[in-house]
Amino acid sequence: MEYYKHEIYKEELNHIIEKEYFVKKFKGVKVLITGARGMIGSMLIDAIMLANEKIDLSCRIYALVRSEQARERFSEYSHNPLFNLIFADINKDRIDIQDDVDYVIHAASNTHPLQYSQKPIETLLTNVIGTNNLLEFAVEHNCKRFVFCSSVEIYGENKNDIGSFTEEDCGYINCNTLRANYPEGKRAGEALCRGYMQEKKLDVVIPRLARCYGAGLHTDDSKALTQFLKNGLRKEDIVLKSAGTQYFSYCYQADAVDAIVSILAKGESGEAYNITSKDSDIHLRDLAKLIAESFGVKVIFDLPKEDEAAGFSKANDARLDTNKIHGIGWESEYGISDGIRRTSEILSSVHFSQKDE
Repeated sequence: MEYYKHEIYKEELNHIIEKEYFVKKFKGVKVLITGARGMIGSMLIDAIMLANEKIDLSCRIYALVRSEQARERFSEYSHNPLFNLIFADINKDRIDIQDDVDYVIHAASNTHPLQYSQKPIETLLTNVIGTNNLLEFAVEHNCKRFVFCSSVEIYGENKNDIGSFTEEDCGYINCNTLRANYPEGKRAGEALCRGYMQEKKLDVVIPRLARCYGAGLHTDDSKALTQFLKNGLRKEDIVLKSAGTQYFSYCYQADAVDAIVSILAKGESGEAYNITSKDSDIHLRDLAKLIAESFGVKVIFDLPKEDEAAGFSKANDARLDTNKIHGIGWESEYGISDGIRRTSEILSSVHFSQKDE
């Protein structure tokens, strides 16, 4: 069984589409979603398609991907006229859509350390050239609102002078490092969005996502949390490749999707909004312990390989203040313990640790 057929995942989809702002915003519109096979994009697509079926939402999706694996992921929608799979590289290909679109939700990006270190040019260009191409597409296709999915990474390193980052804060990034390609790309992408608002009057909102996790994690993801889950699922000791003092905010997959829809529906034009789940600020060592206890294994320490370490974040304290998004009426549903339990239960049923390897 695939993770998206699990009852827990389906329950979460139903909870998302019950929201009034979800139905109001997607009723009868056309939406382009980039990064459609990714964790966030794919769950948003599943939610819209479920609503198309259950409540006659009549929302047409253009799902933009690069990988042929997307055909299998979305095979159940292949004959549905409301679902259109578009293959393109946003850095260089023309997007073959003739219709105007109501919304563009830009969620395409490299998202984990090995990608940052092995494909730094692609990582940077996707968030700059790719974003610029999509902004141009949005203008040309009379887009009503553009959503640029940004990241906690734009805040950089906390030099111990900030508690939780608000949307007005900015930490330190050493731009002359390999690891800078991702956060600097996201910063530039946000600046491009602001430019298109000013020059071409495009309506833009920016969700800034904490470190996201959930059943939609890909098996080749090299983030620490994914590796912890893979160890636990194999009943292996969890390997922590540092002292584990890093203090981060996390966001459960279903919360991230719901928050993005809330920002699309109710966010103020030009504004950025931090997204994290409730009770989900946690030290890395405590996260490792939480996952280890759920699988009955231990936590051990090991140094990372050189190419892997090159992609690691230098941030040791990157927590997000979410007062601003609470101000538009959004609240998360899943704390870190519940989110890890749900993720573990789903992935245990679908043999996540063995797939694609």
